Amino acid sequence: MADTTKLGFLVLADISGYTAFVTATELEHGPPIIAALLEAVIGRIAPPLDVFQIEGDAVFALGVDGTVVPPASLLDVLRAGFDGFRARQRELEADDSCTCRVCRGVSDLRLKIIGHHGSYLEQTIGGRAQAVGSDVILAHRLLKNGVSRSDDYALFTRPALERMGIDPASLELSERTEHYEHFGDVPCFVLSTAVADSSCVEATGTHDAQAALS
Repeated sequence: MADTTKLGFLVLADISGYTAFVTATELEHGPPIIAALLEAVIGRIAPPLDVFQIEGDAVFALGVDGTVVPPASLLDVLRAGFDGFRARQRELEADDSCTCRVCRGVSDLRLKIIGHHGSYLEQTIGGRAQAVGSDVILAHRLLKNGVSRSDDYALFTRPALERMGIDPASLELSERTEHYEHFGDVPCFVLSTAVADSSCVEATGTHDAQAALS
């Protein structure tokens, strides 16, 4: 199979607090709970996104141009991912069959989702598919950001919003700049799902209103 370069959305859904959660809890319970939460997210975002890799505490998914239609509906897809995460989290919290620290600490976990749009090369090495390119690297770098929140949130790059045709002001996105070596300053826009849940965001565009992460 020939290597191919594609354009599309690059999405990372990452469970914050994973390292502390797994290292400080029972091995038999920690990883299965993380797996259950990731499966809940995957079940809501794929399709239309294609889950490309599971990276420990994160799901790396791709949406080649033409698969997320209209592009603004990516917000609906991500909203469903948050909903799936929270629903499974509540189920695990309600299960009182185990009183170990891991089972009682599920409520401390949070979900953050990175949304970027750019190019990537799909290639196969040793029989394993890989997505490579500067946009892939940037999307992963954005997982390590300066956002300080106690709730779930989504972080979008300007190329992602431009592809979606979304005006950041219409969703009351918080603008910030992240800086990374080799990339320089990267404008980003953050949507707190707590804000979206409480306000339901009165957006001006039809797609915006339908797709708020509420």
